[in-house]
Amino acid sequence: MTPIELGDEVPGAAPPIEIVSAEGIEDALAQGGELPAALPVLPLRDMVTYPGTLTPLAVGQERSIRLIDDVLSGDRGLVMVASKDPELDEPGPDQIERVGVAGVVARMLKVPDGTIRILVQGTKRVRLGRFVATEPYLVATVEELEDVIEAGPELEALTRNVQRTFSEIIEEIPYLPEELQLAVTNVEDPSALAHLIAGALRIPTAEKQEVLEQVDVAKRLRRLAEILARELEVIQLGSQIQSQVQEGIDKGQREYYLREQLRAIQAELGEGDEQQAELNELRERVESAGLPEQARKAADRELNRLERLPPAAAEYGVIRTYLDWLLDLPWSERTSDDLDVEHAREVLDADHYDLEQIKDRILEYLAVRKLRPESSGPILCFVGPPGVGKTSLGRSIARALGRSFERISVGGVRDEAEIRGHRRTYVGAMPGTIVRALRDAGSRNPVFMIDEIDKMGADFRGDPASAMLEVLDPAQNDAFRDHYLDLDFDLSEVIFIATANVLDPVPAPLRDRMEVIQLSGYTVDEKLHIARRYLVPRQVRENGLKATQASFTDAALRAIVEEYTREAGVRNLERQIGTVCRKLARRIAEGGPAGRRSVSAKLARELLGRRLYFSEARRRTRRPGVATGLAWTPVGGEVLFVEATAMPGSGKLTITGQLGDVMRESAQAALSLLRGEAASFVPGDGAGAADPGRWFAEHDIHLHVPAGAVPKDGPSAGVAMLTALTSLYSGRPVRNDVAMTGEITLSGQVLPVGGLKEKSLAAQRAGIRRVIAPDRNRGEIEEIPVEELGDLEFSYVSEAAAALEAALEPQRPRKR
Repeated sequence: MTPIELGDEVPGAAPPIEIVSAEGIEDALAQGGELPAALPVLPLRDMVTYPGTLTPLAVGQERSIRLIDDVLSGDRGLVMVASKDPELDEPGPDQIERVGVAGVVARMLKVPDGTIRILVQGTKRVRLGRFVATEPYLVATVEELEDVIEAGPELEALTRNVQRTFSEIIEEIPYLPEELQLAVTNVEDPSALAHLIAGALRIPTAEKQEVLEQVDVAKRLRRLAEILARELEVIQLGSQIQSQVQEGIDKGQREYYLREQLRAIQAELGEGDEQQAELNELRERVESAGLPEQARKAADRELNRLERLPPAAAEYGVIRTYLDWLLDLPWSERTSDDLDVEHAREVLDADHYDLEQIKDRILEYLAVRKLRPESSGPILCFVGPPGVGKTSLGRSIARALGRSFERISVGGVRDEAEIRGHRRTYVGAMPGTIVRALRDAGSRNPVFMIDEIDKMGADFRGDPASAMLEVLDPAQNDAFRDHYLDLDFDLSEVIFIATANVLDPVPAPLRDRMEVIQLSGYTVDEKLHIARRYLVPRQVRENGLKATQASFTDAALRAIVEEYTREAGVRNLERQIGTVCRKLARRIAEGGPAGRRSVSAKLARELLGRRLYFSEARRRTRRPGVATGLAWTPVGGEVLFVEATAMPGSGKLTITGQLGDVMRESAQAALSLLRGEAASFVPGDGAGAADPGRWFAEHDIHLHVPAGAVPKDGPSAGVAMLTALTSLYSGRPVRNDVAMTGEITLSGQVLPVGGLKEKSLAAQRAGIRRVIAPDRNRGEIEEIPVEELGDLEFSYVSEAAAALEAALEPQRPRKR
C-alpha cells in the first residue's frame, strides 16, 4: 500500500467510473462503540496509521481489492496493520505486525487502470488475535488497546516539550505546513497529540510502530520527545552543513555537494568515511611493508599529499596507483635458498639431460653461496639454437634453488621505457618490465629469465639494450632506478639468465656484462636419450594414453630423428612423437585394441608418412666438381654443397647462390690459389696438367652454392670451394663420406673457424663419417665428449695440400 493525496489527479486516468460515499459512518465504529468480533486485515506497505487520523491509500493487489469490495458491501470496517517486510506483495499472518488501527472506509474511488483509491478513518488501536481466515484475504479477531493515562505535572511537562520541539521542527522543515503548528497547539488530549505528531513525521516505520504500540501515554510522549530531539538536531546540523559547504559549491556539481554533506555528517557523528578508511589502510600498509628509508620517505610524502586531495581530483588516482606499486614491491621479502648441492644436482638431472657446463656453473654458485651468503647472483647468458632447453633450464634452476621464477620476453622490444618504465608526468604511466616482474615474483631474490635478448631493437623511442646495461651490471644493479618509481631498488640478489640464439646482434658492452655459456645442438644419441627419458612419457600422457598402452623402440626413435627431423634441438622431434601418439590414440578411440603397442620403425614410418630428409652427400659428390662443406647458422650447423663446372671461355669466374662479400672473396682466393699451385696440387695427368695456365685461360668457371634463396656468408667455406675447384680441374671426385670446413689463404694455409661443434653435429646428422677441420681447432673438438661424437672422425690440416689429399678420391691412371 502507498499513500496518496486526495484530490491528486491520476496521470492518464479517465473520469472516475464509480464513487462510493459514506455519510454518517462515524457511528459504525465511533469512539466508545463496540468492535466486531473479527475484522478484515489490510496490510500496509512501509507505513503506520494512527487512531483519529484520516489516511488516503492506493490499493492495487487483487487480494486487497477483493477485501475493499467486501468491506464496502458490509459495515465498512477493517484493520490496518504495517507489514514487516515492505517487499512482500501478499504478506501472511507471520509477516505483519500484531498491533494496528481499526477504521472505516470513508470514501472509495475506482480508476480505469484497475486500482482503487480509498480514504480510511482510523478509530481505535487494536491487537490482532487469532486469524480466522487467510483466503481470499486475512481476517482476524481483534481486541482494543486502551490508553493508560496518569494525569500529573510530568504528563503536562512532556506534552508541552513535545509541542515546543515539534513547533521548532515545523519552522525548519518545508514539507510541514504552518497550519499544523496551530493544530498541535490546540490539541488538549496527550494521546491524540502523540498520534498527530507521529503521523506527520518522516521517521522510520519501526519507530512509528513503536509509538503506536505504547499504551502508556507518558512513555509514548517521552519516546516521541527523544525522536523529536534527534530529528531537530539532525535538521539543525544539516542547516549548519549547508552553510559550511555552500560557498565552495557550484550548482553544476551536485554530486560533489552531496559528498561534502556526507563527510560533514560523518565528521559530526565521529564516523570515518570511505576515503579516510582507505587512507588508514594505506598507512597501515606503509608501516608493515618494511620499506627502506628512501622508499619510506617517498611513501609518507605521497600519502600526505593524498590526504589533502579530494577523491574527485585528477591527481588522486595517480598518487593512489603510485602508492599501490610502491607497497606491492618485495622490499624486504626474500625466499630462502636451498643450498643442498646434491639436491640441486638431482633436480637439474631430473629435468635436463647433459648440459654439464651449465649444471656445474649453478652448483658452483650454490657452493659459493653456502660459504659466503652475501654473494650476489650470477648474470648468465645461454646462447644456442632453438629447442635445446634454454628457457626450461631457467625454470629448473629456480626449482633447484627454491626461488620464484619469472620470464621476461624482450624479443621485439624497441622502447627503452619497456625496461625502465615511464615517468609519472605521462598519462597512463606505469613501471617497466623489471619492476612488474619483481611484483609478480613476490620476493627480491627471484630467478629472472630474460628471453630472446638478441632480438631487441631500437628506434626513436630509445635503445632498450642500453637500458639493460644497468640491469645486468653487477656494479650498478644494486641501485636500479625505474623511471616510474624514481627510487633505488637492489637487484644484486636476483639471478639473471638471458637467452639468445646468436650473440652478434647483442651490443658489445651488454655482452661484456654477462657470463656467456654456449649450448650446442644434440647428437643423435643424445636425442634418443632425451626422447626416451622426457619426450615420450610427456607426449604419451598429454595425448590421453597410458604408459602401458604405448612404447617406442630405439629403432623407431632413430628413424624419427634421422628421417623426419633435422634440427639442433628436440622441438620438432617432440612434435613428431606427439603425432605418432595422437594417431595411436585415434586407433584406440575408434575401437582398436587397447593393449600395449610397441611402436617400431616400420609403424613409425607408416604413421608419419613419407620421409622428409635424406642424406645427399653420396649422391651429389659422385661427379667431380662437387664438395661437401659445413656451415654454422643461428639454429645450428648445416651441410652445404659447393658445385663447380667449367665451359669453354676466356677465364672468367661466375659465382652464384646469393653469397655475401666475404664468401665471394673466399671463392676468388680459392681459384687464385689453385691457378698458382695447380702443378703441386694435381701432379700427373689431370685435365689441365700439361699446361695449367692455358686450361684456365680457355675455360670459364661457374661456382655455385645451392639453396640460392638463402643468403650465405663467411670465410669457412674456403676449403670446400678449393676442393670443388680442384676436383673439377683434376677430374677426381670428392670422397662421399667427407665434409670440410676452414678458411684458406693465398699462401695455402688453413685458418681456424668457429662453430665446430654445431658443424660436427650437422655432419653426423647427414651421415658423414669424416670431417676435415683446421688444426688450430683441435682443442675445441677435443672438449666435446667422445660419446657425443659417435663414430665421427676428424682430419686436422694446416695446409691446403693436406686438405685436398684427405678430401679427394685417389687419382686413377688414365687408360692409354
